[in-house]
Amino acid sequence: MTQDAIFSPFFATVFLTLGVWVYMYTRRIYFIRSLKNNLQTLAVPGKLAEISPPGVSNPSDNLKNLFEIPVLFYALVLYLFMTKQVDVIYVNAAWIFVIFRVMHSAVHCTFNLVMLRFWLYLVATLAVWFIAIRAAVAHFGG
Repeated sequence: MTQDAIFSPFFATVFLTLGVWVYMYTRRIYFIRSLKNNLQTLAVPGKLAEISPPGVSNPSDNLKNLFEIPVLFYALVLYLFMTKQVDVIYVNAAWIFVIFRVMHSAVHCTFNLVMLRFWLYLVATLAVWFIAIRAAVAHFGG
């Protein structure tokens, strides 16, 4: 396995974030246009979030969420690459993270079934913690 194999799930996560960003702005622009003469109400900080329906606010919330645990994922990928520790176990765990984050984003941005979203988020996050703990054990123990 080549060390740069870890960058496929890395870039998949980057493009997931881009996709959610595009989807969010598509939904948001459509909603803002529907306000027509009431656009000035959006000048108040937090007003857009307050008046947005779930179909508009959920993609925004999901985009914010993609800058939480995924930030640890990005850092770990770079650490593994720089220390030449990338192996099939790390790459598979990274793909598990990506697959479950894609499903989480799809649920969060559309029908938003909270318990399903929770389980998808949990599996994805456990994959990142697995990567982090395995890397830390190798660093401190090896």
